[in-house]
Amino acid sequence: MSIAVEHLTKVYGSQKALDDISFEAPKGKITGFLGPNGAGKSTTMKIATGYIGLTSGNVTVDGIDVSKEPLKVKKMTGYLPEHNPLYLEMFVKEYLVFIASAYGVKNRSNRISEMIEMCGLEREQKKRIGALSKGYRQRVGLAQALIHDPQVLILDEPTSGLDPNQLVEIRKVIKEASQYKTVILSTHIMQEVEALCDKVVIINKGKIVADDEVKSLKSTQSEITSYRVEFEAPIDSVLFENAGLTVSLIDENLYQISSLEDPRKIIMKLAGEHSLPLMNIAKEEQSLEGVFHELTKDK
Repeated sequence: MSIAVEHLTKVYGSQKALDDISFEAPKGKITGFLGPNGAGKSTTMKIATGYIGLTSGNVTVDGIDVSKEPLKVKKMTGYLPEHNPLYLEMFVKEYLVFIASAYGVKNRSNRISEMIEMCGLEREQKKRIGALSKGYRQRVGLAQALIHDPQVLILDEPTSGLDPNQLVEIRKVIKEASQYKTVILSTHIMQEVEALCDKVVIINKGKIVADDEVKSLKSTQSEITSYRVEFEAPIDSVLFENAGLTVSLIDENLYQISSLEDPRKIIMKLAGEHSLPLMNIAKEEQSLEGVFHELTKDK
């Protein structure tokens, strides 16, 4: 079961929020949906879940047209919006009973207990939602998105407000769920994407600027080739800079050496000529954050 977005356009008055975008989120993988604020991420997610309409184009979930059968799509979709809408006066367990009832969940009591345990809400289940921290409210939101065992999960900033321990736990929940579901996850935290996502779609100013596997995206976007080079002793970086290389000190005897072309031949040649014993040389992969900034910066 995949999500297919084809030539999707959304216009608000004179503003074009989405401009003819197309991408696919496959089953069994987590697709990271990234972009600056105002790029069109939340708008795309709301259209994909049937909460707002589109201007033109098409969005299908397992071949079902969201515009034509929104209720059918909602039944098979778990959605955690960016601004987690909860009934603050309700108790946690009471709220999950209400959501499970709305979806017609079978074996309701068992399923609610599973969600409370899975999302780490055992100690909070008898508290009012309004008394919870932001992190625990996010857990409640994730529990409601999963409670009807949907085939599709659309999560807009799901780890917002979580502390480092909670992050690890919620990542595990999302990762386990993705084995059998289609997951689209939006976040501003690049480490989150690298830890969770198989594929990345980057949107900027309403247009798709990248759509690729995480590893491929990091390896193909950079024009600079960088290596981490460790020498036995400190070096005079001018030797390498005079050969057209860029040198940065990382740590004692450890340097980042870069150029537009593979610098290894020059590094080896200069090390040999000047008796500079090499201890280690390894290619440095560009960070996803660097790729993101390059693709979304104002030009």
